[in-house]
Amino acid sequence: MHEELKEKIAGEIAMSDSPGATIKKWREEFGISQQDLSRKMGISPSMISDYESGRRRFPRTLTVRKIVDSIIEIDMERGGKNVSRFKFSSMDEAILDMREFFSGIKVPDFAHVIQGTIVNENYDPERALYGYTIVDSIKAILNMSAFEYIRLYGWTSERAILFTSVTYGRSPMIAVRANPLKPAMVIYVRPRDIDELAIKIADIEGIPLVRTPLSEVELIERLRKLEV
Repeated sequence: MHEELKEKIAGEIAMSDSPGATIKKWREEFGISQQDLSRKMGISPSMISDYESGRRRFPRTLTVRKIVDSIIEIDMERGGKNVSRFKFSSMDEAILDMREFFSGIKVPDFAHVIQGTIVNENYDPERALYGYTIVDSIKAILNMSAFEYIRLYGWTSERAILFTSVTYGRSPMIAVRANPLKPAMVIYVRPRDIDELAIKIADIEGIPLVRTPLSEVELIERLRKLEV
């Protein structure tokens, strides 16, 4: 449950127009002072104040991770009363695998690892991915609320989203188009074909759309071996 809560908080920070204010909201939600949070992180209270006020630029992904980890750890050290207030619906069946990378891997290199073919033209080949999520598209449609959609992005939206159980792939790209948070790459796992509208949306959004012939098991095995 702690990981789900961390993903929820990190996702909300990433999507917020005022990430500093969102950090402050969650810190205060857990009853943690700037001094306690800074002490846990090993930084000065003024840095926390600068993030929350917007005086300091949006924190890097690793910094957001450290902030969120520290908030949860402090609460657990105090008995976990605030953590226990948050309950989540089960999405374990929808999300098949998820991983964060400590260094980036470029779009063409990631496609090569999964034997993928990029089917659209408008994308940045130099863009780097910092994670991936493999999701069963049918189970996600049945179980995932609009708010829970954030969980697909883990710690960063600069990631590949791999959709299984795809026939033509129109619905996943419409969902990507409608949501303000966009992945860096969309991959269809063994689709029958790819809908022209899905390709058009991918070009409009500048997101590489990829098809792979590998199975879920093969994908997870290959991606888990990536040294990034």
